[in-house]
Amino acid sequence: MPEHIYKTVELTGSSTVGTDDAINKAISRASQTIKHLRWFEATQVRGNIQDGVVAHWQVTLKVGFTLDE
Repeated sequence: MPEHIYKTVELTGSSTVGTDDAINKAISRASQTIKHLRWFEATQVRGNIQDGVVAHWQVTLKVGFTLDE
């Protein structure tokens, strides 16, 4: 069985819809340039409030991917 070695990068996705959308946007964009994405961990959630409601979400992720052999 091969050993799994991962490299991690930090991403921040943003959305006016919600946290899930911000996460999906960040992962979708990263997958265009980073091969072998395997996992993510949400490390921070932030938002912008306008007129008493959440107007914008930001989610910072730690994303792991396997290295080419």
